[in-house]
Amino acid sequence: MFERLQKPFLTVETGEAYQPIRLAYELRKKDQLIDKLNRLKCCEQNTSTETWSWFWRDECADLHCESLDTYKKNSEHPVRLATLAIRQDKLYIHTPSFKRACLAMPFFYKIFDPGIAEIRHADFINKVFGIDERLPHGFTELLKEEELEYVLQKRLHDYHVVQTHCERAKTAEEAFVVLSEYTKTESKKRLPYAERYAFQEHSAQEDPDVLFLGFYIFLRGRELVAIRRWFGNIDYTLVDAAEETMEQVFGEMSNIDIIE
Repeated sequence: MFERLQKPFLTVETGEAYQPIRLAYELRKKDQLIDKLNRLKCCEQNTSTETWSWFWRDECADLHCESLDTYKKNSEHPVRLATLAIRQDKLYIHTPSFKRACLAMPFFYKIFDPGIAEIRHADFINKVFGIDERLPHGFTELLKEEELEYVLQKRLHDYHVVQTHCERAKTAEEAFVVLSEYTKTESKKRLPYAERYAFQEHSAQEDPDVLFLGFYIFLRGRELVAIRRWFGNIDYTLVDAAEETMEQVFGEMSNIDIIE
């Protein structure tokens, strides 16, 4: 444990844990999306490719991204928050931390609405890395489509089984016991190395902030588990993380910092 405390986990420039995450969008109007990206001063298209770098400046200069109180922005060398890439009928946003993904979603939602590109899922890593640990090269090595889908479908299947048992329960107390046991069992499971978060179809009448908040709470819990376990708290579970996150979100609504 002493050695682990002496070897802090890897962080990005702004202080949050390095945890690669990829947002995947269904691309519906490619030409409009490209036009909108090229109009943004905070985005720069890479030469002769359908990829862009998203910088912390201009239109997104006011985003609250500091996880370190001592971090100072340098206007001459703005931080690259993410990269965007078009691959066939998909748009991908790659960020090196959960916090940046949570900031990217609402920002780009305002730029291109679901009629142009709609969020479908997010693929991410459920661990933090040591500062001298070998990092996998790129998302192809990190994220395997078959494994991600298997984990997602298994989680959905287990959830639907529990939902069925609750609906067939003779009393509310019996349903509560079933749900409680499921939650307790799930919280103790080892999180998969790589995981997928699937977004439901979004209606124009629905408040997008609900979508963003649900995504944040999901990621925040997993980030907390990874960090707490890195420092030796092996008994820390998703239930603990959920309670801590809910207290932060709903107990301090006037002073929220997304993923500190």
